[in-house]
Amino acid sequence: MLYPLHFEQKIAFNTIRQLLKEKCVSALGEEKVDEIQFSSNYADVMRMLSQTDEMLRVLTTDADELPIGHFYDVRPALSRVRVEGLFLDELDVFDLRRALEAVRLLVSFLTIHEVEVYPHLHELVNGNETFPLIINRIESILNKFGKIKDNASAELSRIRKDVFQVQSSISRTLNSILSQAQADGYVEKDVTPTMREGRLVIPVSPAFKRKVSGIVHDESATGKTVFIEPTQVVEANNRMRELEGEERREIIRILVEFTNFVRPHTESIFASQYFLGQIDFLRAKALFAIEIKAIKPRVDEICQLEWTKAIHPILFLSLKKQGKSIVPLDITLNEKQRILLISGPNAGGKSVCLKTVVLLQYMLQCGLLVPLHDSSRSGIYERLFIDIGDEQSIENDLSTYSSHLLNMKFFIKNSNSKTLLLIDEFGTGTEPMIGGAIAEATLERFNRNQTYGVLTTHYTNLKHFAEDAIGVVNGAMLYDRQNLLPLFQLSIGNPGSSFAIEIARKIGLPEDLITDATSKVGAEHLDYDKHLQDIVRDKRYWENKRQQIRQKEKKLQETLEKYENEMAGIDKQRKEITQKANAEAQNLLSEANAKIENTIRQIKEAGAEKEKTKEIRKEFEKFKSPLNPQKGDFKDQVFVKNNNAAKTNFNSSPSGKLVGAFQVGSNVRLKGQIVTCVILEMLDKQAVVAIGNLKSTVKLAKLEPISNIQLKKEAKKYDGLKSTGNDEVRQRKLTFSSEIDVRGMRREEALQAVMYFIDDAIMVGISGVRILHGTGTGTLRQIIRHYLSTLNGVKKFRDEHIQFGGAGITIVEFE
Repeated sequence: MLYPLHFEQKIAFNTIRQLLKEKCVSALGEEKVDEIQFSSNYADVMRMLSQTDEMLRVLTTDADELPIGHFYDVRPALSRVRVEGLFLDELDVFDLRRALEAVRLLVSFLTIHEVEVYPHLHELVNGNETFPLIINRIESILNKFGKIKDNASAELSRIRKDVFQVQSSISRTLNSILSQAQADGYVEKDVTPTMREGRLVIPVSPAFKRKVSGIVHDESATGKTVFIEPTQVVEANNRMRELEGEERREIIRILVEFTNFVRPHTESIFASQYFLGQIDFLRAKALFAIEIKAIKPRVDEICQLEWTKAIHPILFLSLKKQGKSIVPLDITLNEKQRILLISGPNAGGKSVCLKTVVLLQYMLQCGLLVPLHDSSRSGIYERLFIDIGDEQSIENDLSTYSSHLLNMKFFIKNSNSKTLLLIDEFGTGTEPMIGGAIAEATLERFNRNQTYGVLTTHYTNLKHFAEDAIGVVNGAMLYDRQNLLPLFQLSIGNPGSSFAIEIARKIGLPEDLITDATSKVGAEHLDYDKHLQDIVRDKRYWENKRQQIRQKEKKLQETLEKYENEMAGIDKQRKEITQKANAEAQNLLSEANAKIENTIRQIKEAGAEKEKTKEIRKEFEKFKSPLNPQKGDFKDQVFVKNNNAAKTNFNSSPSGKLVGAFQVGSNVRLKGQIVTCVILEMLDKQAVVAIGNLKSTVKLAKLEPISNIQLKKEAKKYDGLKSTGNDEVRQRKLTFSSEIDVRGMRREEALQAVMYFIDDAIMVGISGVRILHGTGTGTLRQIIRHYLSTLNGVKKFRDEHIQFGGAGITIVEFE
């Protein structure tokens, strides 16, 4: 339940609707925006929020892009052809194909994702048909431009062949007549046949109109040209008219037959249109959520508001355009503090705070994501009542205060424990003493009804009531006393001062006037206001101190955790190194003991023979040498040993085919070059190498060996270059236009443009192109055709058909 009737205009939700419509791509989605309604059903609200949140994740985190394309509204056309005998025209059928294709793409996109990822979007997909038979039927009769194909029926194919033959015959005859007339001087050289009333005619000067036998169909606006249909083509033009009529009737027959095929599926197609509108609507809501940084908060099935960093979306967008930032709002309403009474200076943000609460709660229960911190919690209210602004009416004999009292009467009668009240400037509009008393009594009744609400006021008696009443809490909009500037921050727990004296002094009222005013109010009231200001100031100071302490504690905790992790890692590493060293030492000791025992045994077996003992001692010394290095450490010894071994292998030539680092089959590279090659044959100081399909004899001094790792890196580099080139060609092919317009260019400029255009056309592999150069003096046509005649890839070139431009356009076909 909402109050008053123009609730949405009061809270500026109509602006939200307009912003959503701007993000829709079809009228289907805009209709859904118009259908947005407030709901107090928890399940419905959660379903709408979940659908929007899933769409938001599709747009922001999904690797694949949502296929948003042709969302055409075909409902009017389908509704029209429900009557037998009516049919869809070509454009209707074309729009239907694109709409059904959009449905197919969306259903395919959503069904490839698991149900657990997007469960609510899957619910929208369930039961939606993709109409493959209808799409195939449309593709059999329409081309990609939305026109009926020649082969849509055998009869249409025959008619269009006849049309082509008759057109060709007329063109040949007209060109022959025109050439003769130009040779006789009756017609200018640069004149070409043109169309008048659907018939091909020749432009002739009035002075020579008797020289050309035929029917005069029209004349130019200046009267300097008449358009004559030569007698020789009258019959052919008549035949063309007959064929055009036959073609039109056959197309209608095809469309009627197709409409009869589609008519039984009308209701299913209407359902798919609803699906398209729903997807467009959800996408618009998700895009709007991205723009205002909105989320899906935690929503419980109770009445509550525990919001952190809430922002007014319209104000946020307005300030964003101005390069300014918005101050977020923290507010809490729960069972212990159901009614928040906000006081503070004028222009301090009280009304903005109230409007932020009502707009975000209304958006939430309309299924829109709201700009809150993700730690926020929300609830569901059955009734939203507001009293914002001036409702005075001359027609209804209502003053400002009378309108407020009527609203209070409605609120008292209809409010309950699931109602959220939002009242601006509570109790104002009449004599302060009586107005304050009535406001206090009304507030007490709201509290008795267990109503939730946010109210703004300046009345001191209401601040006192809020201090004593259970369920009502004071709140203040903070104000910078030193600079006399509002901070637009809400502080809950203490009432706020209006700062009337300070603001009057800042504006520049005379000091003696301010002194008189303070003396009239009395010291007691001024002291109360001063104490309020001091409380607010002290609270701000200690809150800042507490925030600083929290930040320092958090930083200290993070530093402590970092050092503990590092110490744990060092301790683990030390244990691993110790265990490894112990294992290596144990292995060495075991090998040494085994070697000593073996040496003793060999000496005993040799019977203490001198020479044999010497040999055994030498073997033992060799065993000791790697264990007791004289220079460097053990790693240095191993490195030198391995290095010497490598050098030995490098210089050896057991097969006779190895010279230095080169051998048959080795991968090498020319010094200073990046091209790799393979050695096929070794000569004295030269080698025969293969570079691709080429063979060459190169001196060994100019070659350098490359490892397999280097060879793989080079191959990857060339593969990357190759793939980049293929991607570039593929991109050019997608964006290439088969037509170029050089009319109005200078000769050199036009020729340059045509050269680049022909090169691109040959590169992407297109079969033919059109060059628009116009007739004019014929210079552009001549130089372009001369250039085309020099190209090997050009199969032939010719004038366009007379109906489509004639000699002003050159058609180029490639081999």
